Amino acid sequence: MNKKREGKRILSANALSQAIFLRFFVAVVLFTIALIAGFFIAANTLSMFRWHGDELIYPILHIISNNVRVFLTFCWLIGFIIIFLIFWRKTLGYVDTIAKASNLLVESKEDPIRLPAELKQVEDRMNQAKQEAIRNARIAKEAEQRKNDLIVYLAHDLKTPLTSVIGYLTLLRDEQEISDDLRRKYLSISLEKAERLEDLINEFFEITRFNLSQLNLELSRVNLTRMLQQIAFEFKPLLAEKNLQCELQVDSDIEIKCDANKMERVFDNLIRNAINYSFKNTAIEVSAARQQDGIILRFTNHGNTIPQEKLGRIFEQFYRLDTSRATKTGGAGLGLAIAKQLVELHNGTITVSSENEKSEFTVYLPELS
Repeated sequence: MNKKREGKRILSANALSQAIFLRFFVAVVLFTIALIAGFFIAANTLSMFRWHGDELIYPILHIISNNVRVFLTFCWLIGFIIIFLIFWRKTLGYVDTIAKASNLLVESKEDPIRLPAELKQVEDRMNQAKQEAIRNARIAKEAEQRKNDLIVYLAHDLKTPLTSVIGYLTLLRDEQEISDDLRRKYLSISLEKAERLEDLINEFFEITRFNLSQLNLELSRVNLTRMLQQIAFEFKPLLAEKNLQCELQVDSDIEIKCDANKMERVFDNLIRNAINYSFKNTAIEVSAARQQDGIILRFTNHGNTIPQEKLGRIFEQFYRLDTSRATKTGGAGLGLAIAKQLVELHNGTITVSSENEKSEFTVYLPELS
């Protein structure tokens, strides 16, 4: 993407240079034609008069008549220098105009940049860059706000299970004559709250790890088929909680060059997301097939249809489909953002569609050299 944008900027600059050079060339050609035509018209006009040799301009005309080539060359050089200086000054004026306009790129105001008509292409590129910068700044600000809100929610939520754990453990310590059934009940509740506390702490670690992570690829040949089979097997306990089935439809022995650890995290996040948002007693379908120039993977689950307005934001950092903090779904809102970042690091793409209570994430991974 950055290479394409850089290419567009180069093309725009080349187009402007070519336009200036073309106008300069045309001006020189027209001046040359006008000079020659003007000389012959003047010569024919002056030849119609009878000259006696005592006129004031006769010596000048006589010298010109005897040195036509020198005279025309001298006039052409003077005209060329004047035209060059005009275009040089005009070009410097363009540079000054663009330099002044570049200061507007960093302004938060959305007013468009205005340049002369000759700089229409540059104007369009600068306005496009400005709008993109404003949009990226807005997205970053929203992501930062969501992160801050999430941290506040997490800090508040940590108190509830911690208070419960302390309360029930205190009862178990202070109540000497407590029935076995009640003791088991208190221990069960304490364990459940402790597990919830662990989930919340893990969300804190996830946020910190995402902010501090350095994404560098360590490529190797990986058997994608076995990787998916192993990941699906490791999810059996979570699948069993909702009585879900993970159905693999993968070609045998698919090999791909990738960063195994990072790609495993992508698949882990996608399957975990599918489990969180699947209806009970349904199946999660994972398919992988080789194409001519890469691998296509699909992760499909059956659950509530994702609204269209949320589909466009589903890969944003700290964005949660389920905004309720009372549920365990959604986590820190980083899983899908991380998956997208890691897939794009492999020059791949990830998209999502959702309709008729069926959501499907499609991952394309190209062959890396």
